[in-house]
Amino acid sequence: MTIDELKGRMKGIAVVQTTPFNKDGSLDLEGMRTNTRWLAEYSAGKDFILIPLGSTGEFYAMTDDERKSVIEAVVEETAGRAVILAGAGAAGTRLGIELCQHAQRAGADGVQVVLPYYHIPQEEGMYSHYKTLAENVDPHFGIMVYNNPTVSGSWINPPLMKRLAKIPNIIAVKENTVDVFLFYAMSSVVDPEDAVILTGSGEIAGTYFSVFGCPGFISFIANFTPEIAHSVYKALQANDFATAVDICKTRVEPFDVFVGKLQEKYGPHTGTARTWGSVEGFMYLAAVKAAMDLVGLRGGEVRLPLIGLDNRDKAELKDVLREMGVL
Repeated sequence: MTIDELKGRMKGIAVVQTTPFNKDGSLDLEGMRTNTRWLAEYSAGKDFILIPLGSTGEFYAMTDDERKSVIEAVVEETAGRAVILAGAGAAGTRLGIELCQHAQRAGADGVQVVLPYYHIPQEEGMYSHYKTLAENVDPHFGIMVYNNPTVSGSWINPPLMKRLAKIPNIIAVKENTVDVFLFYAMSSVVDPEDAVILTGSGEIAGTYFSVFGCPGFISFIANFTPEIAHSVYKALQANDFATAVDICKTRVEPFDVFVGKLQEKYGPHTGTARTWGSVEGFMYLAAVKAAMDLVGLRGGEVRLPLIGLDNRDKAELKDVLREMGVL
């Protein structure tokens, strides 16, 4: 598809796919295929984007060969039924180019590229990083900037994002701020003809930010319950905010509360940033994978340094999924 057609499909639910690992720590590639087929069947004909190898996909804990095999598997199993933006995050630009070019050769529609991490670049370095990636792929191969300070230690401010969005094949921004004023500033400055801004913070943030024209949201619960994510999106499309809020409170919030309890149980979180407060952390990954196992998918294990759930947690999670109407 052309870059304009791809930009037009930057809406709806972007599923940040998990990567299943076996108990011995090896990659469960067949499990990845199984999960992708299931998502592709549900998403056919709907506004869905699949994002393998984002933060939720634990890309940082995988070898380059593993990452490439996952992208190839997702492309094969999706067979055009959803847009694929493969994770191509790298701390250095040279590796980023290689990962972007591989995703293009594999047949992905574009890539999601998290901000360079470890050595935080100056603004000019940040701009040059994305410009270089864009210049080294086909002009109709899309790039979504993953603007996440929690995992990168940096943040692209609205004026710099406005400048980046002028690069023709930078078509979207996954904006991870939960600050309504910052999101409003970003959406006000970036021309929607240049790039689409999606919220990276899920169904609840998507409900708030839809007021400012946000056309979709990233979802991790869609790994095991795409129906809930899609029901929120349909309500927002109809400007039925009361229904969207009700779904968030009754069917999304129970999982968030459960994850908060896990953060406290296995905490404290060791990060220096405090975006979410004392319950900050990434236990949601283990919870999502356990939920996938419970609904009959291939969730599998997380890789260290992340930690999984114990049997008591999994028993409580089963009750939570019943409350959400998933089981």
